[in-house]
Amino acid sequence: MASPTVLYVGTEDGVHVLRSDDGDRWEVQPDTRKQVPREWAVRKLTTDRSRPNRVFAGTRGDGVWVSEDYGRTWDKPSYGRLGPGKVRCVAVDPHEPDTIYAGTEPIDLWVSHDVGKRWERLASVWDVPSVESVKYTSFGTEPHLRHIAMDPKRRGTIYAGLQVGYMIKSTDAGQSWNLLTNGLDNDVHWIEVSHTNTDEVYVATGGHFRGEGLYKSVDGGESWFQLRTAEFGRRFSVSLAMHPTDARILFTSIGDGHSGQWRTRPSGAESMVIRTKDGGATWERLEKGLEETERDYAYTFAHDPSSPDRVYAGFISGDVYRSEDCGDSWSKLDVKVPTTYLYDMTCVHEE
Repeated sequence: MASPTVLYVGTEDGVHVLRSDDGDRWEVQPDTRKQVPREWAVRKLTTDRSRPNRVFAGTRGDGVWVSEDYGRTWDKPSYGRLGPGKVRCVAVDPHEPDTIYAGTEPIDLWVSHDVGKRWERLASVWDVPSVESVKYTSFGTEPHLRHIAMDPKRRGTIYAGLQVGYMIKSTDAGQSWNLLTNGLDNDVHWIEVSHTNTDEVYVATGGHFRGEGLYKSVDGGESWFQLRTAEFGRRFSVSLAMHPTDARILFTSIGDGHSGQWRTRPSGAESMVIRTKDGGATWERLEKGLEETERDYAYTFAHDPSSPDRVYAGFISGDVYRSEDCGDSWSKLDVKVPTTYLYDMTCVHEE
């Protein structure tokens, strides 16, 4: 019998957990008193692949919360201690699974070496001269550390996206940093490092500064070139998802304009899901089963670790779609995440 599938979903209303025993019939886990507090948005979730029962949730106001039982109960390990507050991203070190990084608003980076119980602020981020001059134009949001990506082969190599201040890179576990700007848009949203050739790095951006939303580096971030998607007439991209076994295959969603515009115009995001099979050289629109999603936006993607060609797409509205054939066709799950805004999603199997 197949093990149950669990989808952790980060939303404006905290974490929701979806479960299915057969992949077809889904349910939203009922709330419990030990859920992640619903008054805080959860912009980023991350899991420890060696321990699928463990998931971390970065809350936008109450630090990093952890579940050790597939999302049934949650705890804040650093309760009462100094640590990150308004968290925008979290990442597990693939070389040391008890080591967690958290990026915050305003721009800051924290690290814990004991699964979130004690945190150390990596003040070295502020040694990068341009950090203090980063400005964010949206009312109510300060400049922040938007995304963290770890090199899966080189211990201590970290990439961090600053909104809107380009990217920084460390090769010594965050003790020092270099600013990466050469050919790159300054509005970095997401970073993917190739698991086969880690000099290859992909970035999703807002595309406002240089005219394209997707970028690639083949020299570890020293220089960047645009991945051409102009044929689609859209450039705003939030996330990227790399196939777990074929690093040439990536998924993203692109929309017209930015999210502030989507909320007010009748046509919404005017979005589409696209895929590359050749490392970003060419892209194709994925339409079969997604015909009714153009007004919505696929904010996040999650691959099934037990079946790499199975991929989930989480839309802002709370709808979740699944593909069994690496994106060729899609179907909507029979459950809707009860939220005003869906941000992130990750998939595990309950052992």
